[in-house]
Amino acid sequence: MSTASTMSQPSLNYVSCPDAAGGHRMAYWQWGQPDSAHVVLCVHGLSRQGRDFDVLAQALCELAARQPGGIRVICPDVAGRGESDWLKDPMGYQVPDYAADMLALLAQLQAQAPIASLDWVGSSMGGLIGMVLCGQPGLPLPVTVRRLVLNDVGPTIEWQAIVRIGAYLGEAGHFSNLKEAADAMWAISKSFGPHTPEQWLALSRPMLKPVSTAAGSPLRLHYDPAIAVPFKLATEESTRQGEAMLWQLYDNIKARTLLLRGAQSDLLSPETARAMTQRGPQAKLLEFAGVGHVPTLIAQDQVVAVTSFLLD
Repeated sequence: MSTASTMSQPSLNYVSCPDAAGGHRMAYWQWGQPDSAHVVLCVHGLSRQGRDFDVLAQALCELAARQPGGIRVICPDVAGRGESDWLKDPMGYQVPDYAADMLALLAQLQAQAPIASLDWVGSSMGGLIGMVLCGQPGLPLPVTVRRLVLNDVGPTIEWQAIVRIGAYLGEAGHFSNLKEAADAMWAISKSFGPHTPEQWLALSRPMLKPVSTAAGSPLRLHYDPAIAVPFKLATEESTRQGEAMLWQLYDNIKARTLLLRGAQSDLLSPETARAMTQRGPQAKLLEFAGVGHVPTLIAQDQVVAVTSFLLD
């Protein structure tokens, strides 16, 4: 199911994903040439959605229009977010389950038009999903991931950032209008770095849905509050235990890797970032001043960093 695609607007599509409760639909936004053999998959953070990548996707499409075959940029709404179904079992809101959904998505994309070149851009949680898929050689990917962008995330996640995020995750919130909602989101998102009011409103709009079908209905955040259930079960000890597995996945990655870090990030420490440049795929590290967790890939220097890495 899809709507017509143009350079400036994506088409909305769906893929059926299996789960123990009978399955769910995951939505994804498709930009560029729907039959292009060069696919870039852009996967968002924990409480975000696929339209976060509008600016980056448009830039990629414009630049790749000069190349033979163009580009297909795919921005899924991970289960429980955006236009995707909410899960019946909240314990399905975990990275291994999300990775399985991405395999279903890639299989559908491959069936629609064969993939010859596959790149991955993952912000925060989206980067963890990317590590799971790139770090296990036996998975049924259409092709091996060629280039991997990890946006402010690594195998070691600082506990204080988990505590900070857990303090607001799952608080659905009700707002009378977009401005009120945007202001409330800015209060917990200042670490994203400087944005113009226009940029922030554009980022905020897809984060909201009407509470009801009635005209003038108040707005709520787009995601299922239950995504917080497994997240809040994490302890400092269990997080540390998961680190060894994540480092093992990272060390297995063969894709050429770019690591982006907000210079003030509380989630990805300078020590972890430095270690990521020295082991596994030996990521190239770029830091952005005046930004914490997580760079939104809207500022021009951030967009150029990603597009030049993927299209050089």
